[in-house]
Amino acid sequence: MTDLSIHPRLLTPQILEALQDTPAVCLLGPRQVGKTTLAKRIDPARGYISLDDSTLLNAARLDPTGFIQGLPERVILDEVQRVPELMPALKGAIDANRQPGRFILTGSANLLLLPGVQESLAGRMEVIYLQPLSEQEKQHTNKSLLQRLIDGEITAKIQGQQRQIQNVAEAVISGGYPEPNTRTPDRARQWYRQYLNAIIQRDVKDIANIRDGNELRRLIELFSLRTGNLLNLSGLAKDLGVQRETVDKYLTILEQLFLVRRLPAWHKNHAKRLVKAAKIHMIDSGLACALRNLKTGDWHNQSDAFGGMLESFVVQQLICQSGWVDNELRFSHYRDKDQIEVDLVIEQGRYVWGVEVKKAASIQAKDGAGLAHLAQQAGSDWQGGIMLYTGNNILPLKHVPNGLAVPMDMLWRD
Repeated sequence: MTDLSIHPRLLTPQILEALQDTPAVCLLGPRQVGKTTLAKRIDPARGYISLDDSTLLNAARLDPTGFIQGLPERVILDEVQRVPELMPALKGAIDANRQPGRFILTGSANLLLLPGVQESLAGRMEVIYLQPLSEQEKQHTNKSLLQRLIDGEITAKIQGQQRQIQNVAEAVISGGYPEPNTRTPDRARQWYRQYLNAIIQRDVKDIANIRDGNELRRLIELFSLRTGNLLNLSGLAKDLGVQRETVDKYLTILEQLFLVRRLPAWHKNHAKRLVKAAKIHMIDSGLACALRNLKTGDWHNQSDAFGGMLESFVVQQLICQSGWVDNELRFSHYRDKDQIEVDLVIEQGRYVWGVEVKKAASIQAKDGAGLAHLAQQAGSDWQGGIMLYTGNNILPLKHVPNGLAVPMDMLWRD
C-alpha cells in the first residue's frame, strides 16, 4: 500500500488561479477526500481553524461576527458547513477588505444548497469541488481520457492479440478515498463502515433533522445495490417502508453530503429532460463495493454484481476529470421509449459525445446501438462516442459515427 497524500491533486492550478483574484475560495467535497491536506499544501504558512473543534464551533455559533474578526489575516477555515451563520459575517469581512485569497474554506456538505449562502457570498467566493482521488491522480498520469475525447485525439489502434486488460476490478473496489487505499481490503471495509457511522451520527445533524439514522443507512445500502440504475423513489419508499417524500428528503441529504449523484436524462428538447427519469450513482465505488461486500474475486462471477458498479465508476472518473479539463461540461444519460440507452452523455455548448460502459473484453455487432441512436438524435451536434470495455485494442464501432471501443484502463494511463 502507498501513501496517497503524496499524489497530485490535478485541481491545484484552478485553486491557485482563484486565489489570485477572489477573496474566498471554497473547497467542497466528501469528508476525508483530502480537502484540508490540499489547502495546507497550497499555503503551509496560512492560519488554520477547524470547526470540528467543539470550543471553536461554539464560539463561532455564539458570535459569528466577532469570530470572523478574530481570525488570522489569511486563514483556512475548515468544515464551514457546521456554522452557516458565519456566511453573513464572512460577507461583511470581505466587503470591508476584498483582498484576493484571504479565505480558504472547506466544506463536507454542499454549501450552495444551504438557504441564503449563495446570496451571501455571490461574487465574493469561488467554489471548487474536490472529488475523491481519480485513478488518473492515483497513477500519476498526465493526459486525461476526457481531454483526448473532446479533442478528437483517440484513433483506432491494434495493440496485439485481443485479450482482457488487468486491474479494472481492483480500481473499482479501491475507490478514491485516500485512507482505505493505504489499507488491506479487510481493513478498508472496516474503515468504510466507521466512515459511514460518523457521517450519519455527526454530519447529517449539521444540515438536517432526521427521525431515524438507520433508515438513512438502509437507503445508502439500497443505492449501493442499485447504483447505475434509473431512480425510482416510489420503489425505494416501498422497500424501506416509508413515504415517498421521506426518501426524496433523504436522497437530498445524501447528495448534499456528496455520497450519491442524480444523473439527469438527456433529450434534444431541453424542456423534456426535466420530466424524464434520472439515474442514481454512488459517487465512490469503493464505498459502494464495501457496502455490498464485493471483492476482486467476484469480478469473474456470472452475476451482474459489477455491472452498475462499473458504470458508476466510469461516470465518476470522467466527471472528476472534467474538474481540470472543462468544469462547464454537462453530464446526463440517454434512454428512449424503446429502452435503448447510453450510460453517459457529455455536452460542451451544443456539442455532444456519448460514453458506453461494457464489462466484457470482446465487441459484438450489436454493441454501439445506443451510441448510434444518440448520434442520430444529436444530428450535426454529434462529435463522437466511445465504448469503454475491458479489451486491449482500440477498435471502430460499426454504425457509430466517430465511434470507437476503447480499453477501460485508458481512464488512467497515458
